[in-house]
Amino acid sequence: MNISSRRQFLRQLGLSAAALPFLPALPSFAAGSTRPPMQRIIFVFTPNGTIPPEFWPDETGPYFKLKRILQPLESFRSRMMTLRGISNKIRGDGDGHMRGMSCLLTADELLPGNIQGGSDKPAGWASNISIDQELRNFLQARSETATRFGSLELGVAVPNRADPWTRESYAGPNKPMAPLSDPYALFDKLYGSTKDRENLGSVLDRVRDDLKTIAGKVDREERDLLEQHATFVREMETDLQSSGTTNLIFPPPALAQGVALDNDGIPKISGMQTDLLVNAFANGMARVATLQYTNSVGQARMRWLDINDDHHHLSHEPDGNADAQEKLVKINTWLCEEIANLARKLDAVPEPDGNGTMLDNTTIVWTNELGKGNSHTLDNIPFVLVGGGLGFKTGRALQFDNVPHNRLWMAVAHGFGHHIPLFGQEKFCDGGALNLA
Repeated sequence: MNISSRRQFLRQLGLSAAALPFLPALPSFAAGSTRPPMQRIIFVFTPNGTIPPEFWPDETGPYFKLKRILQPLESFRSRMMTLRGISNKIRGDGDGHMRGMSCLLTADELLPGNIQGGSDKPAGWASNISIDQELRNFLQARSETATRFGSLELGVAVPNRADPWTRESYAGPNKPMAPLSDPYALFDKLYGSTKDRENLGSVLDRVRDDLKTIAGKVDREERDLLEQHATFVREMETDLQSSGTTNLIFPPPALAQGVALDNDGIPKISGMQTDLLVNAFANGMARVATLQYTNSVGQARMRWLDINDDHHHLSHEPDGNADAQEKLVKINTWLCEEIANLARKLDAVPEPDGNGTMLDNTTIVWTNELGKGNSHTLDNIPFVLVGGGLGFKTGRALQFDNVPHNRLWMAVAHGFGHHIPLFGQEKFCDGGALNLA
């Protein structure tokens, strides 16, 4: 039984569509379900590198222990992977932060430009589509995997400016995509037309009754004209009940009002954005998303952690500065907690076909523009994968030998059935997709 027929079944019984996700658990329904799992992916960016001794597990393989920064993911240890030894080898114009950010998901050089960073080589935007948009286009090209939005680009306290330090997602060469950092604006984008449809429905009810009343008062020729209008009304009603405009499977989340969209609002904004993202995924609005916390050279002051120094300047402090190192561990641990909260929200939603939870078919890719802040290295970029759906063998800490991150994006694409022979700069694709199965 497919989604639309199950919705019809619920309507016939006068039941809420909120019961829809639980119907496949019934044997009579599950037996007829042939839909493949709805694969999804979320690329989460956090800035300024990490503290390697408190991030990477000492062990490799399945028997690994999580260090302090990754401790919030302990309950997901069997469903996650740490990927050490993957590097962003893209060079060319721009400084390390610029290339770390705008070459992270594009895996290719920046275009020539006049944006001056911390090096003697100014640069422009990325020269390639980003992997999230590559996957979006692949899924949108097929009717069985196409969604209303295709992808969502979300931000948390991303500065109101456009440059290679603030953009990770690209629709193509020289086509940066701005993340939406205002949860209230995101709510309107996702659900703003819902109330319009409700209002239109009530108008159509009145119009239909009015047409019947008028039909009894006019001659045959005018009744024919009214019938044409009635047909139009019925078509609009049909459109209201179509798959694209039916009631949501899950109602929109209730957002707290009056949250300041500033530095001190970051914790609440993060929770609101992940609520909206999970709800949009649950309602089938998109399968691909990016969630960007601040930006490369992010200067958030995490006062809710009793840290008044800005993140970027702390990340430049030497390893011997124990106070700065401890503050950076607290910052990165809090960011990991936000990843864990996102994973829990996904894991709390059952799949519509009864095949596990959304997390079982959603991969969270948590990454960074630098391996370590005070050295600006693009080696050993933090990569943590949480969730399933791509055929990767989770519950492992993996060690690679300084391999280009191009090969990771190829593996991700192949997990979606998108068997691209290379991604980004061709010379860094030698060896093919990483084997994560």
